[in-house]
Amino acid sequence: MRTHHCSQLRASDIGQKVTLIGWVKSARDHGGVIFIDLRDREGLTQCVFHPEVSKEMADLSHTLRDEDVVQVVGTVEARPEIDGKSTANSDLPTGEIEVSALELKIVNKAAVLPFQLDKELSNEDLRMKYRYLDLRRERMTRNMRLRHRITKSTRDYLDELAFLEIETPILSKSTPEGARDFLVPSRMHPKSFYALPQAPQQYKQLLMVGGIEKYFQIARCFRDEDLRADRQPEFTQIDIEASFVSQDDIVNLIEGLLARIFKESLDVEIPVNFDRLTYKDAMNTYGSDKPDRRIGMEIVDVTEDLKDCEFRVFSGAVSNGGVVKAINAKGFADATTGQIERLTQTAIEAGAKGLAYIQARDTDRKTWRSPFVKRMTDAEVEALREKLNIEPGDLILFAADKWEPACEVLGRMRLEVANLRNLLEGNTELNFLWVTEFPLLGYDEEEGKWNAVHHPFTRPIPEHEEALKKGELGDGLLAQAYDVVLNGYELGGGSIRIHEQDLQSAMFDALGVTQEEKETMFAHILEAFTFGAPPHGGVALGLDRIAMLVAGESSIREVIAFPKNNRASDLMTASPSEVDFKQLRELRIKSTVADKPVDPAE
Repeated sequence: MRTHHCSQLRASDIGQKVTLIGWVKSARDHGGVIFIDLRDREGLTQCVFHPEVSKEMADLSHTLRDEDVVQVVGTVEARPEIDGKSTANSDLPTGEIEVSALELKIVNKAAVLPFQLDKELSNEDLRMKYRYLDLRRERMTRNMRLRHRITKSTRDYLDELAFLEIETPILSKSTPEGARDFLVPSRMHPKSFYALPQAPQQYKQLLMVGGIEKYFQIARCFRDEDLRADRQPEFTQIDIEASFVSQDDIVNLIEGLLARIFKESLDVEIPVNFDRLTYKDAMNTYGSDKPDRRIGMEIVDVTEDLKDCEFRVFSGAVSNGGVVKAINAKGFADATTGQIERLTQTAIEAGAKGLAYIQARDTDRKTWRSPFVKRMTDAEVEALREKLNIEPGDLILFAADKWEPACEVLGRMRLEVANLRNLLEGNTELNFLWVTEFPLLGYDEEEGKWNAVHHPFTRPIPEHEEALKKGELGDGLLAQAYDVVLNGYELGGGSIRIHEQDLQSAMFDALGVTQEEKETMFAHILEAFTFGAPPHGGVALGLDRIAMLVAGESSIREVIAFPKNNRASDLMTASPSEVDFKQLRELRIKSTVADKPVDPAE
């Protein structure tokens, strides 16, 4: 149906008869001569319809409107000069030529568009409803192309290293792995349900038991969670597992993979040997286990300096076993009342009761604006001045609480200050980082139990294996776990796995899994570990998130062809939807939900 695509013709093709097909991007009437920009996936070509060539064709060209699908047969010509000036368009690859039409066929007419495709649209729901139109835009086509390159680079790289791509089941068993499962009723097994996999975790470990040694998969995963900009109910991860490996082996493998991805998708060289920070150091310094180090504003511990402060928020936190920490937002003492209120609200949302701050407007502390600075001694002020390098014009933000929440509050402060001051605007730095030595377990006060920080198959560091076996639990137990971070986003994470039955059983005991639950939910993997399971480890990278960052987008919805909106709905197909009573009857399911909305608290 075509001899060339719409970004292919050049001055060297002048005089050639060609056939193009695509969508009308725009149509312009210049005194009876119709110009259209014809677009396909690859680009644009200008086509011209002269009335003297064919009156029938000229009349037909006057009916064209945006997004009509048309086929044009014509001759490639140089763009003419008008009043001695060239009409060539240097911004287009095809800007030196145009196609003088000989024939025109309207393949399919387009209805009036719900939105213009050449303009950015803030109404995301409208874009989602007409996603098939949204995908025609150059930005979206570029994003889909980048995603393809990332996936292809991944497959090529891992294939070269002898990894085998193996699919694992989508219909799986429901086991507690941190998030809520999507459940699928089984018609053949009444009252029984499959679960859509949150990740192929157990299957890829069983592949290692099966002697595969090197596995990967571009894996579809499902989690019934509340959504945000970088989360979807269904998502894709680059899933990797290998036998007889150390943490360093996995780290080197992933650094090489990311280097290949960024080179082949963006033609950007990234240095390998990423920096490494322990979880504790990352939290102490940046208040986050996925820190954006481009911002600066490192956290400083001032607990010892303020432990006896008359300001009870500080001294009270220390006497209760907590800490006092602070950051210096250099040059931000001129923060407006509204900006201070916004920072305060962010602190409260992060778990603080309020925000303690100092606006150091001049060298003299008497000029400092603060709710508490008058209650500080000269020695305390000087200690802060020295430790935080306080200069005229600085804004100091504090957090006083237990160690972890204090770190987290200031971590949020760093990001909010950066947002208020546009500190990262135009910043193209790629700051990669490994975060290691995560806690193995975290205590949930509400549930009154220990939970796995990563997942229940993560191996403790060698020094803590015996403590786990003996049931000596605590947040001091460390995991052989690692996350790779880029500019404040977790690209992926993994761990060295448990491969022995006794250690895995001890881990389940620590998590409060009963013997009956072990037998009903985990018997398959516990038994598999008795048959010579090899040492193994792996990692899962978020393909959607990598594609988002490569494309320079702020939401993974922009790099997924057909995403759900922030209410987990597909507006294009009106999904999820009710199903026919007959379908439910075949599944032996009876709906007991009332017509009124269900209260989540119930």
